[in-house]
Amino acid sequence: MSASGGTRAIVAALGANLAIAVSKFVAFAFSGSSSMLAEGVHSLADSGNQFLLLIGGKKAQREATPQHPFGYGRERYIYAFLVSIVLFSVGGMFAIYEGYEKISHPHEVEHWYWPVGVLVFAIIAEGFSFRTAIKESNELRGKLSWSQFIRRAKAPELPVVLLEDFGALIGLVLALFGVGLALLTDDGVWDGIGTVCIGVLLVLIALVLAAETKSLLLGEAAGVEEVKKIEAAIVDGDTVTGIIHMRTLHLGPEELLIAAKIAVQHDDTAAEVANAINAAEARIREAVPIARVIYLEPDIYSEAEAAKGPDPKATPGGPTPHPAGH
Repeated sequence: MSASGGTRAIVAALGANLAIAVSKFVAFAFSGSSSMLAEGVHSLADSGNQFLLLIGGKKAQREATPQHPFGYGRERYIYAFLVSIVLFSVGGMFAIYEGYEKISHPHEVEHWYWPVGVLVFAIIAEGFSFRTAIKESNELRGKLSWSQFIRRAKAPELPVVLLEDFGALIGLVLALFGVGLALLTDDGVWDGIGTVCIGVLLVLIALVLAAETKSLLLGEAAGVEEVKKIEAAIVDGDTVTGIIHMRTLHLGPEELLIAAKIAVQHDDTAAEVANAINAAEARIREAVPIARVIYLEPDIYSEAEAAKGPDPKATPGGPTPHPAGH
Protein backbone atom coordinates (compact mmCIF):
# COMPACT_ATOMS: atom_id res chain seq x y z
CA MET A 1 0.00 0.00 0.00
CA SER A 2 1.34 3.40 -0.86
CA ALA A 3 1.63 5.64 2.17
CA SER A 4 -0.08 8.48 0.32
CA GLY A 5 -3.07 6.33 -0.58
CA GLY A 6 -3.57 5.19 3.00
CA THR A 7 -3.13 8.70 4.33
CA ARG A 8 -5.73 10.13 1.93
CA ALA A 9 -8.29 7.58 3.08
CA ILE A 10 -7.49 8.23 6.76
CA VAL A 11 -7.69 12.03 6.43
CA ALA A 12 -10.99 11.78 4.53
CA ALA A 13 -12.42 9.53 7.25
CA LEU A 14 -11.10 11.81 10.00
CA GLY A 15 -12.67 14.94 8.53
CA ALA A 16 -16.00 13.22 8.00
CA ASN A 17 -16.11 11.70 11.48
CA LEU A 18 -15.26 14.93 13.31
CA ALA A 19 -18.02 16.82 11.51
CA ILE A 20 -20.47 14.00 12.04
CA ALA A 21 -19.61 13.61 15.74
CA VAL A 22 -20.36 17.29 16.42
CA SER A 23 -23.67 17.12 14.57
CA LYS A 24 -24.73 13.95 16.40
CA PHE A 25 -24.02 15.38 19.85
CA VAL A 26 -26.00 18.49 18.95
CA ALA A 27 -28.89 16.30 17.80
CA PHE A 28 -28.71 14.29 21.05
CA ALA A 29 -28.80 17.49 23.13
CA PHE A 30 -32.00 18.64 21.40
CA SER A 31 -33.77 15.29 20.98
CA GLY A 32 -32.57 13.06 23.82
CA SER A 33 -32.18 10.16 21.37
CA SER A 34 -29.91 7.41 22.72
CA SER A 35 -29.18 6.32 19.16
CA MET A 36 -27.78 9.79 18.55
CA LEU A 37 -25.62 9.58 21.67
CA ALA A 38 -24.30 6.12 20.72
CA GLU A 39 -23.63 7.26 17.17
CA GLY A 40 -21.90 10.41 18.46
CA VAL A 41 -19.58 8.33 20.66
CA HIS A 42 -19.04 5.98 17.72
CA SER A 43 -17.96 8.86 15.46
CA LEU A 44 -15.76 10.29 18.22
CA ALA A 45 -14.12 6.88 18.69
CA ASP A 46 -13.60 6.60 14.92
CA SER A 47 -11.94 10.03 14.91
CA GLY A 48 -9.59 8.87 17.65
CA ASN A 49 -8.89 5.72 15.65
CA GLN A 50 -7.86 7.74 12.62
CA PHE A 51 -5.49 9.76 14.82
CA LEU A 52 -4.00 6.46 16.04
CA LEU A 53 -3.46 5.27 12.46
CA LEU A 54 -1.74 8.54 11.54
CA ILE A 55 0.51 8.30 14.62
CA GLY A 56 1.36 4.68 13.81
CA GLY A 57 2.28 5.60 10.24
CA LYS A 58 4.52 8.41 11.49
CA LYS A 59 6.29 6.28 14.09
CA ALA A 60 6.85 3.46 11.59
CA GLN A 61 9.06 5.78 9.51
CA ARG A 62 11.77 5.96 12.18
CA GLU A 63 15.22 4.71 11.23
CA ALA A 64 16.45 1.34 12.50
CA THR A 65 18.55 1.36 15.68
CA PRO A 66 20.97 -1.16 17.24
CA GLN A 67 18.19 -2.15 19.64
CA HIS A 68 15.65 -2.46 16.80
CA PRO A 69 17.82 -3.47 13.82
CA PHE A 70 14.85 -4.30 11.60
CA GLY A 71 13.23 -0.91 12.07
CA TYR A 72 9.80 0.09 13.33
CA GLY A 73 7.53 -1.00 10.48
CA ARG A 74 5.31 -3.02 12.83
CA GLU A 75 4.27 0.14 14.66
CA ARG A 76 1.48 0.35 12.07
CA TYR A 77 0.22 -3.07 13.16
CA ILE A 78 0.33 -2.15 16.84
CA TYR A 79 -1.70 1.03 16.36
CA ALA A 80 -4.18 -0.79 14.12
CA PHE A 81 -4.67 -3.33 16.93
CA LEU A 82 -5.28 -0.47 19.37
CA VAL A 83 -7.98 0.76 16.97
CA SER A 84 -9.83 -2.54 17.31
CA ILE A 85 -9.69 -2.27 21.12
CA VAL A 86 -11.02 1.31 21.08
CA LEU A 87 -13.78 0.35 18.65
CA PHE A 88 -14.78 -2.61 20.84
CA SER A 89 -14.75 -0.82 24.20
CA VAL A 90 -15.55 2.85 23.55
CA GLY A 91 -17.78 2.23 20.53
CA GLY A 92 -19.46 -1.16 20.85
CA MET A 93 -19.75 -1.74 24.59
CA PHE A 94 -20.85 1.84 25.29
CA ALA A 95 -23.59 1.59 22.65
CA ILE A 96 -24.84 -1.72 24.07
CA TYR A 97 -24.93 -0.25 27.58
CA GLU A 98 -26.70 2.93 26.42
CA GLY A 99 -29.23 0.88 24.43
CA TYR A 100 -29.96 -1.34 27.42
CA GLU A 101 -30.56 1.73 29.58
CA LYS A 102 -32.91 3.20 26.98
CA ILE A 103 -34.87 -0.05 26.70
CA SER A 104 -35.13 -0.24 30.50
CA HIS A 105 -36.13 3.43 30.83
CA PRO A 106 -37.58 4.57 27.51
CA HIS A 107 -38.57 8.15 26.86
CA GLU A 108 -40.02 9.97 23.91
CA VAL A 109 -37.74 11.30 21.15
CA GLU A 110 -38.09 15.09 21.10
CA HIS A 111 -37.53 17.45 18.16
CA TRP A 112 -37.47 14.55 15.69
CA TYR A 113 -36.12 16.73 12.88
CA TRP A 114 -32.75 17.05 14.61
CA PRO A 115 -31.81 13.35 14.64
CA VAL A 116 -33.34 12.69 11.22
CA GLY A 117 -31.55 15.65 9.64
CA VAL A 118 -28.23 14.74 11.25
CA LEU A 119 -28.53 11.11 10.17
CA VAL A 120 -29.13 12.13 6.56
CA PHE A 121 -26.11 14.47 6.70
CA ALA A 122 -24.00 11.74 8.33
CA ILE A 123 -24.93 9.17 5.67
CA ILE A 124 -23.79 11.59 2.95
CA ALA A 125 -20.51 12.40 4.74
CA GLU A 126 -19.74 8.76 5.57
CA GLY A 127 -20.58 7.84 1.99
CA PHE A 128 -17.92 10.29 0.78
CA SER A 129 -15.35 8.80 3.17
CA PHE A 130 -16.31 5.23 2.19
CA ARG A 131 -16.04 6.14 -1.50
CA THR A 132 -12.50 7.46 -0.95
CA ALA A 133 -11.46 4.29 0.88
CA ILE A 134 -12.93 2.11 -1.89
CA LYS A 135 -11.13 4.12 -4.57
CA GLU A 136 -7.77 3.82 -2.81
CA SER A 137 -8.30 0.10 -2.12
CA ASN A 138 -9.25 -0.71 -5.71
CA GLU A 139 -5.79 0.40 -6.81
CA LEU A 140 -4.28 -2.37 -4.69
CA ARG A 141 -6.69 -5.28 -4.43
CA GLY A 142 -6.58 -6.27 -8.12
CA LYS A 143 -8.72 -9.37 -8.69
CA LEU A 144 -9.16 -10.12 -5.00
CA SER A 145 -12.64 -10.02 -3.50
CA TRP A 146 -13.22 -7.52 -0.70
CA SER A 147 -13.05 -10.23 1.99
CA GLN A 148 -9.80 -11.58 0.50
CA PHE A 149 -8.35 -8.07 0.35
CA ILE A 150 -9.12 -7.44 4.02
CA ARG A 151 -7.68 -10.82 5.04
CA ARG A 152 -4.52 -10.62 2.92
CA ALA A 153 -3.63 -6.92 3.06
CA LYS A 154 -0.27 -6.37 4.74
CA ALA A 155 -0.94 -2.65 5.25
CA PRO A 156 -3.63 -2.32 7.96
CA GLU A 157 -4.84 1.23 7.31
CA LEU A 158 -7.14 0.71 4.33
CA PRO A 159 -8.87 -2.42 5.72
CA VAL A 160 -9.40 -0.58 9.01
CA VAL A 161 -10.91 2.49 7.32
CA LEU A 162 -13.03 0.31 5.02
CA LEU A 163 -14.52 -1.67 7.90
CA GLU A 164 -15.01 1.44 10.04
CA ASP A 165 -16.81 3.31 7.26
CA PHE A 166 -18.88 0.27 6.34
CA GLY A 167 -19.87 -0.20 9.97
CA ALA A 168 -20.65 3.50 10.29
CA LEU A 169 -22.99 3.45 7.29
CA ILE A 170 -24.83 0.37 8.56
CA GLY A 171 -24.97 1.92 12.04
CA LEU A 172 -26.50 5.09 10.65
CA VAL A 173 -29.19 3.06 8.91
CA LEU A 174 -29.88 1.22 12.19
CA ALA A 175 -30.06 4.52 14.05
CA LEU A 176 -32.46 5.92 11.45
CA PHE A 177 -34.51 2.75 11.76
CA GLY A 178 -34.64 3.02 15.57
CA VAL A 179 -35.51 6.72 15.62
CA GLY A 180 -38.09 6.28 12.86
CA LEU A 181 -39.90 3.45 14.66
CA ALA A 182 -39.75 5.36 17.94
CA LEU A 183 -41.47 8.31 16.23
CA LEU A 184 -44.06 6.16 14.42
CA THR A 185 -45.00 4.07 17.47
CA ASP A 186 -44.43 6.82 20.05
CA ASP A 187 -42.36 4.22 21.94
CA GLY A 188 -38.76 5.08 22.88
CA VAL A 189 -37.90 1.38 23.28
CA TRP A 190 -37.24 1.21 19.53
CA ASP A 191 -34.59 3.88 19.89
CA GLY A 192 -32.88 1.68 22.48
CA ILE A 193 -33.15 -1.41 20.27
CA GLY A 194 -31.50 0.47 17.41
CA THR A 195 -28.72 1.52 19.77
CA VAL A 196 -28.09 -2.07 20.91
CA CYS A 197 -27.93 -3.21 17.28
CA ILE A 198 -25.32 -0.51 16.60
CA GLY A 199 -23.27 -1.76 19.56
CA VAL A 200 -23.40 -5.40 18.43
CA LEU A 201 -22.34 -4.36 14.91
CA LEU A 202 -19.34 -2.40 16.25
CA VAL A 203 -18.27 -5.30 18.48
CA LEU A 204 -18.34 -7.72 15.52
CA ILE A 205 -16.29 -5.35 13.35
CA ALA A 206 -13.82 -4.83 16.21
CA LEU A 207 -13.37 -8.61 16.58
CA VAL A 208 -12.66 -8.97 12.84
CA LEU A 209 -10.11 -6.15 12.99
CA ALA A 210 -8.48 -7.64 16.09
CA ALA A 211 -8.13 -11.07 14.45
CA GLU A 212 -6.58 -9.65 11.28
CA THR A 213 -4.16 -7.28 13.01
CA LYS A 214 -3.15 -9.98 15.52
CA SER A 215 -2.12 -12.16 12.58
CA LEU A 216 -0.01 -9.29 11.22
CA LEU A 217 1.58 -8.71 14.63
CA LEU A 218 2.53 -12.39 14.91
CA GLY A 219 4.24 -12.12 11.53
CA GLU A 220 2.89 -13.05 8.12
CA ALA A 221 4.77 -14.43 5.13
CA ALA A 222 4.88 -12.82 1.71
CA GLY A 223 1.91 -13.36 -0.58
CA VAL A 224 1.75 -16.30 -2.97
CA GLU A 225 2.58 -14.17 -6.03
CA GLU A 226 5.55 -12.55 -4.27
CA VAL A 227 6.90 -15.95 -3.20
CA LYS A 228 6.77 -17.18 -6.79
CA LYS A 229 8.68 -14.11 -7.97
CA ILE A 230 11.31 -14.59 -5.25
CA GLU A 231 11.79 -18.27 -6.07
CA ALA A 232 12.16 -17.49 -9.78
CA ALA A 233 14.67 -14.72 -9.02
CA ILE A 234 16.89 -16.84 -6.76
CA VAL A 235 17.57 -19.75 -9.12
CA ASP A 236 19.83 -18.94 -12.06
CA GLY A 237 20.23 -22.53 -13.28
CA ASP A 238 24.00 -22.19 -13.26
CA THR A 239 25.56 -21.65 -9.85
CA VAL A 240 22.28 -21.58 -7.86
CA THR A 241 20.54 -24.76 -8.94
CA GLY A 242 17.61 -24.78 -6.52
CA ILE A 243 16.08 -23.74 -3.21
CA ILE A 244 16.41 -26.19 -0.33
CA HIS A 245 14.04 -24.21 1.89
CA MET A 246 12.93 -20.61 2.29
CA ARG A 247 11.16 -18.41 4.84
CA THR A 248 9.68 -14.94 4.31
CA LEU A 249 8.40 -12.51 6.92
CA HIS A 250 6.85 -9.04 6.75
CA LEU A 251 8.80 -6.70 9.04
CA GLY A 252 6.19 -4.08 8.13
CA PRO A 253 3.70 -3.46 5.34
CA GLU A 254 6.47 -2.40 2.94
CA GLU A 255 9.45 -4.34 4.35
CA LEU A 256 10.07 -8.01 3.65
CA LEU A 257 12.68 -10.33 5.18
CA ILE A 258 13.81 -13.32 3.10
CA ALA A 259 15.92 -16.18 4.45
CA ALA A 260 16.73 -19.14 2.21
CA LYS A 261 19.11 -22.06 1.98
CA ILE A 262 20.11 -22.43 -1.66
CA ALA A 263 21.68 -25.33 -3.51
CA VAL A 264 25.02 -24.75 -5.26
CA GLN A 265 27.40 -27.04 -7.16
CA HIS A 266 29.88 -28.93 -4.96
CA ASP A 267 32.87 -27.86 -7.05
CA ASP A 268 32.05 -24.12 -7.16
CA THR A 269 34.66 -21.82 -5.66
CA ALA A 270 33.88 -19.46 -2.79
CA ALA A 271 34.18 -16.50 -5.15
CA GLU A 272 31.70 -18.03 -7.58
CA VAL A 273 29.20 -18.73 -4.79
CA ALA A 274 29.59 -15.20 -3.38
CA ASN A 275 29.02 -13.66 -6.82
CA ALA A 276 25.99 -15.89 -7.37
CA ILE A 277 24.49 -14.82 -4.03
CA ASN A 278 25.03 -11.12 -4.80
CA ALA A 279 23.43 -11.57 -8.21
CA ALA A 280 20.48 -13.45 -6.69
CA GLU A 281 19.92 -10.66 -4.14
CA ALA A 282 19.89 -8.08 -6.92
CA ARG A 283 17.35 -10.12 -8.91
CA ILE A 284 15.13 -10.51 -5.84
CA ARG A 285 15.10 -6.78 -5.14
CA GLU A 286 14.28 -6.07 -8.76
CA ALA A 287 11.41 -8.57 -8.76
CA VAL A 288 10.09 -7.65 -5.29
CA PRO A 289 11.17 -4.10 -4.34
CA ILE A 290 9.94 -4.41 -0.73
CA ALA A 291 12.55 -7.15 -0.09
CA ARG A 292 14.75 -5.13 2.27
CA VAL A 293 16.55 -7.85 4.27
CA ILE A 294 17.86 -10.93 2.43
CA TYR A 295 19.88 -13.82 3.88
CA LEU A 296 20.98 -16.56 1.46
CA GLU A 297 22.89 -19.55 2.83
CA PRO A 298 24.63 -21.79 0.28
CA ASP A 299 24.61 -25.55 0.74
CA ILE A 300 25.22 -28.70 -1.28
CA TYR A 301 21.95 -30.29 -2.36
CA SER A 302 21.55 -33.90 -1.26
CA GLU A 303 18.76 -36.09 -2.59
CA ALA A 304 19.10 -38.38 0.42
CA GLU A 305 18.66 -35.48 2.88
CA ALA A 306 15.80 -34.02 0.84
CA ALA A 307 14.00 -37.39 0.92
CA LYS A 308 13.92 -37.22 4.73
CA GLY A 309 11.70 -34.14 4.56
CA PRO A 310 11.95 -30.99 6.70
CA ASP A 311 13.22 -31.28 10.24
CA PRO A 312 10.41 -30.03 12.54
CA LYS A 313 12.92 -29.32 15.31
CA ALA A 314 14.73 -26.88 13.03
CA THR A 315 11.54 -25.04 12.14
CA PRO A 316 10.49 -21.95 14.12
CA GLY A 317 7.48 -22.90 16.19
CA GLY A 318 8.28 -26.61 15.87
CA PRO A 319 8.32 -29.05 18.79
CA THR A 320 10.81 -28.33 21.55
CA PRO A 321 13.39 -31.12 21.94
CA HIS A 322 12.99 -33.04 25.19
CA PRO A 323 15.91 -32.86 27.65
CA ALA A 324 18.09 -35.96 27.86
CA GLY A 325 16.59 -38.65 30.04
CA HIS A 326 12.99 -37.46 29.54
